[in-house]
Amino acid sequence: MTQHPIIRPQPGILDIAPYQGGESRLDGHEQVLKLSSNENPFGPSPKALAAYADAARSLHRYPDGNHAALRAAIAEIHGLDAGRIICGAGSDEIIAFLTQTYAGPGSEVIHTEHGFGMYRISALAAGATPVSVPEAERRTNVDAILAAANERTALVFIADPNNPTGTMIERAEIARLAESLPPRTLLVLDGAYAEYVPDFDGHASLVDARDNVVMTRTFSKIHGLGGLRVGWGYGPAHVIDAINRVRGPFNLGTPQLAAAEAAIGDTDYTAHCRAENARNRERLASGLAEIGVPSDPSEANFILARFGSVAEAEACDAALRRRGIIVRKVAGYNLPQALRITIGDAKAVERVIEAITDFVQVRA
Repeated sequence: MTQHPIIRPQPGILDIAPYQGGESRLDGHEQVLKLSSNENPFGPSPKALAAYADAARSLHRYPDGNHAALRAAIAEIHGLDAGRIICGAGSDEIIAFLTQTYAGPGSEVIHTEHGFGMYRISALAAGATPVSVPEAERRTNVDAILAAANERTALVFIADPNNPTGTMIERAEIARLAESLPPRTLLVLDGAYAEYVPDFDGHASLVDARDNVVMTRTFSKIHGLGGLRVGWGYGPAHVIDAINRVRGPFNLGTPQLAAAEAAIGDTDYTAHCRAENARNRERLASGLAEIGVPSDPSEANFILARFGSVAEAEACDAALRRRGIIVRKVAGYNLPQALRITIGDAKAVERVIEAITDFVQVRA
């Protein structure tokens, strides 16, 4: 990397390794089975597609900068206070708002060793120091977080279910963490995959009960709108007021708002996607376990397949790629002996099981 002798970015910026999204192309394959980005294989709700198309007629108008209709729809579906909801370009933007507002030089941002990569990136972008804490068998360890927390800790990020492990921790442990953090620390609970967990509110009840907890969510996963980049957050009034002050006035366009509003209102479609994911996830996990490839019980729309060595994981990835299947290597998440595999439809699941079975038999 070439640096200018005088013009330099803020401290921390050059320490950022750019986030790498899941691949979507393979040389020699016109069509690939992409299972690297945890996308909904069924796509968005037909109602969301119709709303998106209809919004094209008003592209000459500025969007609603207050996101009132979408916030009202989210509040109605989830039983929340619309006044304490903020919308952004994916939950990534909400995470960035939080670090920009509450972290900075001299402060620390805690995340777990296998946590989502944007926590570290957003902390560095704000000039803060990211602090990685160990997990216990690929699960968030509350005691480790509390041991790392101090008067400099501005934010603690936890994904529940976690990405890329798919694991969750007990709700009582989350409550204990919120109660025990230093007084000036915000606990941010990333619920990108919360909709895949039956009867789970993404910790909204804990947000309502406390003044130091924020929840983030996304439309990119179960709602199938990853290409539109829509997310939202829910928190105490004092937090939402503060981060709204750094939010751009028109950070979401009219088609994004319209499609997201229709998507969240189509609860039957959401339930269908949840049920299909659970069925196909069980089939994939059990099918791989039968051939000696274990994974932790996942509550998300992917599993973390574990292999006996780094070399074996890399060889399996190469074998899948030769068959036109893209999964996600997770060495960057300190899991070099594993591959994260998105749950596809039933046909995709059988194709993955067949390919990994052939790989295991060849290496036997």
